[in-house]
Amino acid sequence: MGFFNKYTTVSTKIPQELKEKMKELRIKPSKLLRKAIEDEVRRREAENSKKKLNGLKPVLEKVSVEEVVKGVKDDRARK
Repeated sequence: MGFFNKYTTVSTKIPQELKEKMKELRIKPSKLLRKAIEDEVRRREAENSKKKLNGLKPVLEKVSVEEVVKGVKDDRARK
């Protein structure tokens, strides 16, 4: 479940006790961290998209449904 096909190494330091607990519980840090990073990237991309859409809201509110329909019809007629 990766976004990309090329990989790079990212490292972090954790307390030794935490690493030992992960080992006892058979937690694979690479898989866990990869998923956490992918989830955070998706969350932030969605957040950024939402902010951009909210920025367009004032402009979109000025366009009526009738204008959109007319524009679509005009575009189809040109083809």
